[in-house]
Amino acid sequence: MQQLASYLSGTWQYGRGGERLIHHAVSGEALWEVTSEGLNMADARRYAITQGGSALRAMTFIQRAAMLKAVAKHLLADKERFYAISAQTGATRADSWVDIEGGIGTLFAYAGMGNRELPDDTLWPEDELITLSKQGGFAARHVLTSKSGVAVHINAFNFPCWGMLEKLAPTWLAGMPAIIKPGTASAQLTQAMVQSIVDSGLAPEGAISLICGGAGDLLSHLDEQDVVTFTGSAATGQKLRCHPTIVARSIPFTMEADSLNCCVLGQDVTEDRPEFALFIREVVREMTAKAGQKCTAIRRIMVPEAMVSAVKQALIARLSAVRYGDPSREGVKMGALVSVAQREDVQQKVNALLAAGCQALLGGQADSTQAGAFFPPTLLFCPQPDEVAAVHELEAFGPVATLMPYRDSEHAMALARAGQGSLAGTLVTACRETARAFILGAARAHGRIQILNEQSAVESTGHGSPLPQLVHGGPGRAGGGEELGGLRAVKHYLQRTAIQGSPTMLAAISQQWVRGAQVHEEALHPFRKYFEQLQPGDSLLTARRTMTEADIVNFAGLSGDYFYAHMDKIAAAESLFGERVMHGYFVLSAAAGLFVDAAPGPVIANYGLENLRFIEPVKPGDTIRARLTCKRKTVKAQKSPEDIPTGVVEWSVDVTNQHQQTVAQYSILTLVARREGDYPA
Repeated sequence: MQQLASYLSGTWQYGRGGERLIHHAVSGEALWEVTSEGLNMADARRYAITQGGSALRAMTFIQRAAMLKAVAKHLLADKERFYAISAQTGATRADSWVDIEGGIGTLFAYAGMGNRELPDDTLWPEDELITLSKQGGFAARHVLTSKSGVAVHINAFNFPCWGMLEKLAPTWLAGMPAIIKPGTASAQLTQAMVQSIVDSGLAPEGAISLICGGAGDLLSHLDEQDVVTFTGSAATGQKLRCHPTIVARSIPFTMEADSLNCCVLGQDVTEDRPEFALFIREVVREMTAKAGQKCTAIRRIMVPEAMVSAVKQALIARLSAVRYGDPSREGVKMGALVSVAQREDVQQKVNALLAAGCQALLGGQADSTQAGAFFPPTLLFCPQPDEVAAVHELEAFGPVATLMPYRDSEHAMALARAGQGSLAGTLVTACRETARAFILGAARAHGRIQILNEQSAVESTGHGSPLPQLVHGGPGRAGGGEELGGLRAVKHYLQRTAIQGSPTMLAAISQQWVRGAQVHEEALHPFRKYFEQLQPGDSLLTARRTMTEADIVNFAGLSGDYFYAHMDKIAAAESLFGERVMHGYFVLSAAAGLFVDAAPGPVIANYGLENLRFIEPVKPGDTIRARLTCKRKTVKAQKSPEDIPTGVVEWSVDVTNQHQQTVAQYSILTLVARREGDYPA
């Protein structure tokens, strides 16, 4: 039988001894032997760092984002091959879509976030200038830089594609190479995707490595520049977190563990309300999707005591109609568990819950004579959830959930928290007060909570759908870590450092101009420069303009803004201003009139204004001027060869009065042509 190869040190390698078998989840056929025995993990780490790490760190965030997008496009074109392999794990087409295309979608999402929000540099200034002295000559800034180690991702079997890609995207965007250790039971699908990435040549050599089998002594070779992430059982994760090397070297460790997630039916929901049907649909979907093998699946179903009978009947009716079996057969909606061993584990947990005092309303017993790892949809009932601790402690990682009653809202929140930390929870309610009270009482025990009602259900992605923009993780039993959450995930693979010095020095380090730093002025107007010619610190100090009462009247007539502070002399005199003041937006308009170069040139459009602050009032008779300074610039990717080559330039604008007081501060964004564009000088 062929062995599933690992990809380490730039080559496909085979272990020797201690082989385990991967079986087809439906037919039971033995497919692969798996082992990593004898593979040199120290060399694998060293190669990933010296080859992949050095190449990734040399790329800017924008270049890494472009790489992510290219890899995502490549994998999407190869998706049918992944679907065919995914069927071996017992997944239906719908289950595989979440894993395969959902994972690829995460790459696309991080590519977009990186391209839009990160600098075209290898250093990421995280915040604005922090002044540390009265005169402003001593300041600080927090910056993020790539670690020089490797990210070790130890993943679970249930999402062999998404589980890898949702960690790989922020890892690569941060400039770190990754060593992937997938769950053995479905490692063939992860391997196929890694092979596709390697063969594409789109990522630097060494940027991705794969271990099929155990991690061996890899963790013993790590140091403080490395990062470890883990997805899987809480028990295994806790052992890894206490690994001597991880503890001794203070290696960042993020854990995402399976949890006893809940779905709560609000007390306001009755059978005749649309939310009741939504509740039943959500529970059934989360119990049966991926045959219940989801870390976010609903395990505990909490309903008001008066609604227990109605919910029982509705759930039994819906779950009884779910056809499970071979996903290749028409009409099958739920496939198999990943392996017979997993089926036996689920059966053991169900038996333990029944022995603890739960009742079986539906299912509960697998047919052990079948070759496939099938387990029926199983609904348990726990009439005394306060007295049966097992229902809040034991997780049957399959299509199993337990229904339980609650007395009042306080009891519902107590039961929700009894899971000792969850990845996700759902409250189904149309009552705003109920929703707020639940968040205040239960959010501290959850990483994510969905409030589901008739309005949100139209576009809801569901209880169990981790999204790239939102944090995926949870406290306590759920691991205490965070993944995804937009660019928060990228920061996990970067080092944050506070840099102190003069504003000019900080500007030089960050390659971004900051207020108080030196500026560069010359006769050529900054708006006459192409993108490549502009440098942070290029600046223009404008001529002056004196404000008049006629300006107030004219702007009010043009804008329709007749606010009393501008137009009512008596009321304005009694206000905190003491007299009439100029419209703030007229001050902005007048400043633009002072710094804009009107003739055609490289500046194509102004499409943004950010961080506007009106600091001092401007009154008739005051004289203003503006300083326009290039703050930072980012190359904008061309979607097609026909597109105009451009870049985005952020300008800092400071408007001052005749007393050198700042009256307004803000930033504007302009689209500026690159030299490749055919524009008049």
